[in-house]
Amino acid sequence: MSKLRLRESGAFSDKPTHFAAECWFINDACILDMDYFVKTLSGIKAKGVRSDLIGSIITHYASKWLPDLSGDETEKSETNFEQSPQSVRASWMKKRFFIETLVGILPPEKDSIPCNFLLRLLRNANMFTHTCETLLDVELVLRLVKRFVNLDEAVRSGAALMKVAKLVDYYLAEAAVDAYLSLPEFVALAEALPGHARAIDDGLYRAIDTYLKAHPGVSKQERKNLSRLIDSRKLSPEAAIHAAQNERLPVRAIIQVLFSEQTKFNRNNDWSGSFTSTRSPGLERSARCHSKRETDGSADGDKEVERRCS
Repeated sequence: MSKLRLRESGAFSDKPTHFAAECWFINDACILDMDYFVKTLSGIKAKGVRSDLIGSIITHYASKWLPDLSGDETEKSETNFEQSPQSVRASWMKKRFFIETLVGILPPEKDSIPCNFLLRLLRNANMFTHTCETLLDVELVLRLVKRFVNLDEAVRSGAALMKVAKLVDYYLAEAAVDAYLSLPEFVALAEALPGHARAIDDGLYRAIDTYLKAHPGVSKQERKNLSRLIDSRKLSPEAAIHAAQNERLPVRAIIQVLFSEQTKFNRNNDWSGSFTSTRSPGLERSARCHSKRETDGSADGDKEVERRCS
């Protein structure tokens, strides 16, 4: 008899529990018959067992039916891919049946199933039911992000907002390779979060670069629209170096990155020089005001750069 390992902080505990001892009638033989497992699970639910324990049973045995749901790379590597077309088709249908059955028996209570298991289950379900046009439900993700942004400030804290922004950037990078992802959908999801949600724009830049690679037919104006999503001041030195040499970006975007890096370099030099000076750099800087000629000359220089890059 295989001992059940119950969920603890999204994982399974190796220590035997009192509940596992009581579930002696669930043995490894039941994993060969999905119908028997469902009936047994229904009997356990009828006894009033907590939903999180029910979820532990489901996730434990689901990883035996579908190793992709376990998150264990060693189990996944043991899968035999050298099969005949008939056996591959039969295996595909069997896995689809398992996933459909698992979805039907999941407990509806909150926190009864680990989130990482649900995400792996969703990924596997998409593999069996999707067409190329419906693989990525960008509209659903966009609605979820907008709903989160509209939450109360107490719920939508700064740390939570940054985590969501990071998650959105990861999603954009993965969705960018889809040939059916339109530019308006990509831009709408990237702009769904406020500007201060991203501490750095490396993830967003990576997603935009991936989109440009996967969609070489993007027009010059569309490339400009994508580059405007990036705040060059928020790029790390590594990302800035990559962007400065990226031929897929418009010339204007590259120049903005170079200007931002030059500004950072000058600022660092000013601060490093201030430690060797006897006077405060803030006082020295405020002691001299820029003349109108210098101010107008700087503005004219910016306009000249914009004229040449447009």
